[in-house]
Amino acid sequence: MNKIRQIGSFAKVRRGASPRPISDPKYFGGTVGWVRIVDVTKHNYKYLRITEQYLSELGQSKSVTVEKGDLIMSICATVGKPIIVDMTACIHDGFVQLYDLDGVDTEYLFYQLQFNESKFERSGQPGTQVNLNTNIVENKQIWLPENLDKQLKIAKILSTIDRTIAKTEALIEKYQQIKAGLMHDLFTRGIGADGKLRSRREEAPELYRESAIGWIPKEWDLTALNSVTESLIDGPFGSNLKTEHYVSDPGVRVIRLQNIQSTKYNDQDRAFVSDRHANFLLKNKVVGNDVLVAGLGEERYPVGRSCVYPKALPPALNKADCFRLRCLQQEMLNNFAMYFLNASSAKAQVRKFVQGVTRPRINTGNMKKLIILKPTLDEQFLICERLDKLSSKIEILIEEKTKLQKQKSGLMHDLLTGKVSVNVDSDAP
Repeated sequence: MNKIRQIGSFAKVRRGASPRPISDPKYFGGTVGWVRIVDVTKHNYKYLRITEQYLSELGQSKSVTVEKGDLIMSICATVGKPIIVDMTACIHDGFVQLYDLDGVDTEYLFYQLQFNESKFERSGQPGTQVNLNTNIVENKQIWLPENLDKQLKIAKILSTIDRTIAKTEALIEKYQQIKAGLMHDLFTRGIGADGKLRSRREEAPELYRESAIGWIPKEWDLTALNSVTESLIDGPFGSNLKTEHYVSDPGVRVIRLQNIQSTKYNDQDRAFVSDRHANFLLKNKVVGNDVLVAGLGEERYPVGRSCVYPKALPPALNKADCFRLRCLQQEMLNNFAMYFLNASSAKAQVRKFVQGVTRPRINTGNMKKLIILKPTLDEQFLICERLDKLSSKIEILIEEKTKLQKQKSGLMHDLLTGKVSVNVDSDAP
């Protein structure tokens, strides 16, 4: 038999507590994990096995201790994020603990809370930030099979796809680290005549020379970015392109900061202006293979990050603080310039030019002053070819992860609402 039941009918709910004042160092430095919102939101994991901060015994006495295997959920600012604590830890007042579960599997309840995250968000008390309280959590209704074996089967199915997602995420992270290492090697050693990375400077110092941006292969030149560009322009400012110019019906795409990621164009967030308005902004036209550079940054998205506008997409316009760069074909490949702008030596230069703290910005004049490496066009091509292959592998994995997440979303809707029944006597749903 299945029922819609309030969480408080089968679980006790208590709120965490924070030592006061929170800044007092005597509460910290011990071995008991101190669970904060950042520990839950940093990774989309089911189990929490490490925290950024740890409490002393005194700090623990001023908080709420949860044991290994307990289920907690965030209730402040970022609300409705559940996680199973796989360690002895303490929770502050931004969390509730759900414990003494009566006839309910912990993992099944975890998935129900995850499935209902958006509903918890809508239930939050308004204010400077969204908050829940224990009453709201206790009164929240979920669909609950009274047969514990069915709960276990549903949790097993969802856990299986979660493990596959986690493995895919681990592969993405692995290859991203490999790519970062390869970029460093390619922009400090390059590719020799034998088609391989040059020997390291420590092994073959005669192959290198010292330059304004460090040791580089002696065959390479250095030059200002401006000397290898056909154009480097910012998007239109002021009244030329404002929010009211955007249209709901597809017209000409507008490239915004959120579209520019490091080495990757994000096509998920789209905006358009009318064809008529686009005709007034022809100098800001962007076509396939143009380089896009973010002139404005924030904590997670650094200023100066760059990508190439995909050839498969229609012509577009660049918005203010989104630079469009085109290289002189006889001097530099657009792809090479893009990869270089995402490399550590370019980032270090950008940091010297930026203005502003919370939203660092660089202007086109200073962008043009950046010193860029200049191997031969043939070597530029080989460098880009290596990085393109690795980027493609990462993109395939990201697409696979997206498919798995959609599959999980569909399964959660079917299994956690009772739309699809599970057969506890077989491995099939």
